[in-house]
Amino acid sequence: MLIIVGFVIVILSVLGGFVLSHGKLAALWQPYEVLIICGAAFGAFLVANPMKVVKAALLGIPGLLKGARYRRADYIDILSMIYDVLVKARKEGMIGIEKDVENPESSPVFAKYPKLLADHHLMEFTTDCLRLMISGNMEPHELEQLLEIEVETHHHEAAEPAHALQVLADSLPGFGIVAAVLGIVITMAAIGGEVTEIGHHVAAALVGTFLGILLGYGFVGPLAASMGHRAHEEGKAFEIIKMALVSSLRGYPPTVAVEFARKLLHSDVRPAFSDLEAHLRSSR
Repeated sequence: MLIIVGFVIVILSVLGGFVLSHGKLAALWQPYEVLIICGAAFGAFLVANPMKVVKAALLGIPGLLKGARYRRADYIDILSMIYDVLVKARKEGMIGIEKDVENPESSPVFAKYPKLLADHHLMEFTTDCLRLMISGNMEPHELEQLLEIEVETHHHEAAEPAHALQVLADSLPGFGIVAAVLGIVITMAAIGGEVTEIGHHVAAALVGTFLGILLGYGFVGPLAASMGHRAHEEGKAFEIIKMALVSSLRGYPPTVAVEFARKLLHSDVRPAFSDLEAHLRSSR
């Protein structure tokens, strides 16, 4: 919602100020300038990025309108799910959760959290970590180092679309200059003609510069920043799972391990200690 509101404010501020200064909106309609800027920028975007990044960026823009992927209730579910797994492992031993890990779809522990179970990447990360713990051949610091590498890899991959869009945003003013220069070339070819025609060509060239800067700093750049923030926030789900499992491997009871994980969350999505404790008690 904030994205739509922000873009509306940008459009109304720019066009409103132009109109109030006695400008004519029709003068800004230069479809060939748009073709040069957007076409060249998109072509460069395809050249600069592998197809997986292109797809992730294009699919990620509509996803921004849906809001955060993980909300406060989702983090509570993640902490509760890890707590249930650790409690069962503490009672039955790590071998007791082997069937749950190998086939989470039929596990009564994971079945309590259908939304998380449908999250392929999150469940794959969780079960892979638990498999390493079941093997019993890893020290806590070894597991922590391995999981840090995996989380860092996930963060890097999730941030690639935002970085690609930011590079595109930085290039748009340059393509605006390209469009403006081409407009000046057309203007020079019209020298000697009517003054109104020359003025029209100069205005079209200046609109190219205007569009490149506006698209870069008013639209694509903010989208890239928003996508980067979302990628960082989504990474918290993997970090809290890592923290809880490593804490458990170090010998802490499930309640303490989950509390360590809770501390990693940002204040706007972090459940209060009393709220999480009450939720865990009710789930028992």
